[in-house]
Amino acid sequence: GAGGAARGGGAAGSPVLGGENRHFRRDWSTANDIGHKAAARSFADIAAMGAVPTALLLGFATPGDLAVDWVDGLMAGLREECGEVGAAIVGGDVTAAEVITLGVTALGDLQGRAPVTLSGARPGDLVAVAGKLGWAAAGFAVLGRGFRSPVQVVAAHRRPEPPYAEGPRAAELGATSMTDVSDGLVADLGHIAEASGVRIDLRADLLTVPVKLREVGAALNVDPLVWLLTGGDDYALAASFPKNASLPDTWTVIGAVAAGEGVRVDGRRWPGAGHEHFR
Repeated sequence: GAGGAARGGGAAGSPVLGGENRHFRRDWSTANDIGHKAAARSFADIAAMGAVPTALLLGFATPGDLAVDWVDGLMAGLREECGEVGAAIVGGDVTAAEVITLGVTALGDLQGRAPVTLSGARPGDLVAVAGKLGWAAAGFAVLGRGFRSPVQVVAAHRRPEPPYAEGPRAAELGATSMTDVSDGLVADLGHIAEASGVRIDLRADLLTVPVKLREVGAALNVDPLVWLLTGGDDYALAASFPKNASLPDTWTVIGAVAAGEGVRVDGRRWPGAGHEHFR
């Protein structure tokens, strides 16, 4: 979820630390994929504040026997994701460690707007989402069963595609709060509910489960709605808007803000709301 800081027209995302076997596995993802994903996670944090990503600060710890071509692949992935948003890699410390550890902090430009935070949601606001939900979680489930297909869901886990442009757009549309979905929709909206002192009511019938996720869910005997509600790592954006806001097609209304606390799905608390990486 979003948790960065804004000052002087700029925005800094929370440092993102990725450790081998907790946040990524080299047997599941290429170095290039891991670079893309680390940058994507950081830039989504910036987008959730309503800012445009401008730069990536990098710290990297590595075992001495790590192949140089793996490091080259990682850097290429980071650079390519930076290219997607027109950001630069600045700085970069490399130190020795027993396991690969990647520390990334993104910087952004608020373009004169006030940052969108977690604490501005008000009863009566709409709750909407932009981007994919559940795809990366489905890919994680597939890989965890030892499969490498369907390619679409595995690729979503390996290389997410956050809707970066929708962050600044939401800010322009008057978003009252916003977060990126890194821990899971219910968990990250829970951060908004807590910071804003409100309840968030979601409606399952407004969450469209893609056909591909239905197919994967049937094959793995999993209700795919669970992936949409609790899956992280797609880095979608979830935001609250004034109820009279006119939202573009890129945003889907999935619920509303009410007085109270916590998050409800069809009036009930959702069990096990959080997304755990490889733990």
